[in-house]
Amino acid sequence: MREGALLVAAVVVLGGALAAAAVAATGSSADAEGVDGWQGDVPAVHDVDDPETDGVATLDGRTFDSVQRAVDAAEPGDTIVLDGQFDERVTVDTPGLTLAADERDAAVIDGGGEGSVVVIDAPNVTVENVWIRDAGYERGDADSGVAVKGSNATLSSLRLTEIQFGVWIGTVTGVTVEDSIVAGREDVPLAQRGNGIHLWETTGARLSNNSITTVRDGIYYQWAAEVVAEGNAMWDVRYGVHYMYSNDNRLVDNVAFDNDVGFALMVSKRLTLANNTAVNNDGTSGHGILVKDVEDSEIVGNDLVGNGNGLYVHNSQDIRIASNLVLENDVGIHITAGSRGEVVSGNSFIANGAAAFAETTAQTSWNDSERGNFWANAQIVDLEDDGRSDVRHRPAGTVEKLVREKPQAAVFAESPAFDAVKLAESSFPVVESPGIVDHRPLADSPHDDWRSYYGDHDH
Repeated sequence: MREGALLVAAVVVLGGALAAAAVAATGSSADAEGVDGWQGDVPAVHDVDDPETDGVATLDGRTFDSVQRAVDAAEPGDTIVLDGQFDERVTVDTPGLTLAADERDAAVIDGGGEGSVVVIDAPNVTVENVWIRDAGYERGDADSGVAVKGSNATLSSLRLTEIQFGVWIGTVTGVTVEDSIVAGREDVPLAQRGNGIHLWETTGARLSNNSITTVRDGIYYQWAAEVVAEGNAMWDVRYGVHYMYSNDNRLVDNVAFDNDVGFALMVSKRLTLANNTAVNNDGTSGHGILVKDVEDSEIVGNDLVGNGNGLYVHNSQDIRIASNLVLENDVGIHITAGSRGEVVSGNSFIANGAAAFAETTAQTSWNDSERGNFWANAQIVDLEDDGRSDVRHRPAGTVEKLVREKPQAAVFAESPAFDAVKLAESSFPVVESPGIVDHRPLADSPHDDWRSYYGDHDH
């Protein structure tokens, strides 16, 4: 039988089997198990005692019972040491001023549920070791723990709780937020919350080692450029990180878990995502990394584990997706709606419900002449012993499309009819149906540590 006839015959067999499948099955058997019980290394958010004394602000040996009065008395470059609890809202309009407690949480500034608690209205201001809480509830007014309106501010080792927005950074440059905890209000519905760190028309910010939870989006970029975010953890939010209209940014070594989406990249250019971890992001949208209307970007060395889609790529151009671990997601990678020019190589697709799915009427060809990816279910023939299969692999073709559209067909996943279609699509170049082709799949996974997500449990 000719190769084309083989494919047609196999599809006919599948089509005839669908009626029986509808009776025999109520859904797909290919759901990923997820990584139950995985826990990020995050600090306690609310388990801290209030200071036991009323607030004292010390400036050059003088003491004040109000942070604002101490700020008003300060000169540029002064340091004000805070201790105890202050019930007030503060505006810092003195350049180079430092507000600091001797140790973390030794001082609290409580805003009483109105407005922004601390407003930085001058350049080169530092706030360190202070607990800032109980901002207002207005999203439209950007009620925040700290509102940064002065360039080159440094916020270090803060605790921001009971806030609408944690830190609002607007139309400034060179702001640093580091080693801080941001936690919103659990009793406010998700859609009515602000973001943990909100960047608006901001350039050159650096966000490092922050822990963010119970807000709308962990870190939200809007017309923000040249921002480096590294070592942050986001959980129990909508999107861990959310880019909108924001170019030339780097996201490195961050963790997003138990969210709707781990990292959402939208309408932006020249983004770099490297060595991040997205685990159990399986909410309504359910993506480890969502890429929508993005250009000229790279997604390299990330671990995407137990999400709905490990990667979801929509209408994006010239994206490099390389060296990622894509493990136990419902779908490893989903390509759709006009995406083109992607280079996909060196990734490991292991134990996903479906390794890949492509919503396309054309064939997407990956790695025609270079190193491909590791597919746990691929047929590998490596006669040259160079670590690359001599037989191409079809992770997303006729069978995958059929199962996606008719989930009841999944009961035939190991049937001769399915095997015949897969063999035809992978082995005979004349059989070119829509979907994805990896021309040089890898013989072994480049990710030796993938089992670490399960400890001693063997999946």
